[in-house]
Amino acid sequence: MKFGGTSVADAQCIQRVVDILEKHHKAGDELAVVVSAQRGVTDQLIAVATALPTAKDDTAIVPLIRALSKRHITTLEGAAPDYVAEVGADMEEHLIRLQNILFAIYNLRELTPRSKDYIISFGERLLAPILSAAIRQRGIASTVMDGCEAGILTTAQHGESMSLPDSDERIKRRIGPLLGKEIPVIMGFMGCTREGVLTTLGRSGSDYSASIVGAGIDADEIWTWTDVDGIMTCDPRVINDARVMTSLSYIEVMELSYFGAKVMHPRSIEPAMRKGILVRVKNTFNPGHPGTVIVRDGKRDHRVVKALTYIDKVAAINICGAQMIGRPGVAKAIFTILADHEVNVMMISQGSSEANISLIVDETHVSAAVKALGELTKQGVVRQVSHNHDVCAVAVVGAGMAGAPGTGGRIFTALGKAGVNVMMISQGSSEANISFVVSQNDGPRAVRVLHDEFHLSEESDE
Repeated sequence: MKFGGTSVADAQCIQRVVDILEKHHKAGDELAVVVSAQRGVTDQLIAVATALPTAKDDTAIVPLIRALSKRHITTLEGAAPDYVAEVGADMEEHLIRLQNILFAIYNLRELTPRSKDYIISFGERLLAPILSAAIRQRGIASTVMDGCEAGILTTAQHGESMSLPDSDERIKRRIGPLLGKEIPVIMGFMGCTREGVLTTLGRSGSDYSASIVGAGIDADEIWTWTDVDGIMTCDPRVINDARVMTSLSYIEVMELSYFGAKVMHPRSIEPAMRKGILVRVKNTFNPGHPGTVIVRDGKRDHRVVKALTYIDKVAAINICGAQMIGRPGVAKAIFTILADHEVNVMMISQGSSEANISLIVDETHVSAAVKALGELTKQGVVRQVSHNHDVCAVAVVGAGMAGAPGTGGRIFTALGKAGVNVMMISQGSSEANISFVVSQNDGPRAVRVLHDEFHLSEESDE
């Protein structure tokens, strides 16, 4: 079971988490727990650490340490009053180490990727011992481990490391013997290299940690506890009658995640997928709700489209030039230079004439992308690069679309009837996702039209 930042936001939330764990432990379930930092803590650490190398003074450090200390001590007092002295002493040691490295970064005027990983791991380092103590407060044995101690072995890529195959055996050896006897609490979001250097696993890293641990112990199920009832047919802020889906396949969840659905990161599905482990997404604040089940093939039904995602913070980049036609290596040059400038490309579309390639990138990457591609213009590889911020992307997802004739026709006919102009289309070979780009103004309407066209608010089809 993995609990996210909102699930452990304060003492009351932690008591709720322990209620869930105690119930399952008493029922005879063997549990391992992965936990995130408290909501907002990692963002605070990133903000202060990244500002220090260019800051005029170091006055941000002490208030941060005090705020973290006050928040976590208050949580500890409410969640595990018998362990305040023991856990509080460890917490003070962690905070002293954090303060020392923050002062070092200010004085050195440098924040390396390795240092940043170490700093942003402190949210989990401060919180996990509190949850473990709260479990012991209920009379259940519990051990706390960081990701490295739990056996998560990763690549050396700081900030976005990936689990290595050797993790399985290490996790089984270290966590396996504890199962059933106690509840191990593992700090999410982190692992280490073969040399023991701490690494972090990127956005939604705790989800990924839980999946890695679940695969390592050959879990029957991996449960991700969050603050929503499950994975929804669309963002409820866009569609107010969006519905929680009872079942999805791995491929559907990966497609939704790639296109901005916030419930799970695509990487977090992979270890579960490799072992064929069922994944549940459930609500800590509404544990009676069945949530969403994610399995290999999903539940067969006659609904071809399952869900929609809508991303408005994107921009379109158009690359054109007759000199691109029939010239080998143009695409390689484009994507290599974008990768070198750390630009993530979300969608690609190329016409058969080869004279135009359109890309969708995150809004924050536009200036880097345009600057990088400008170098190709100077080299004569492409003629012109233009960009448009007034766009949004919509992804239509459903494994049932594969081999189902007419789905694309239904999508674009419905949009046409609603007067929505489609500027770009992209479809992957899995056929589980048709993505398209429209103007910002047309985005919410496009999503509403398709949600209605495929009756996604109705329960009856599942």
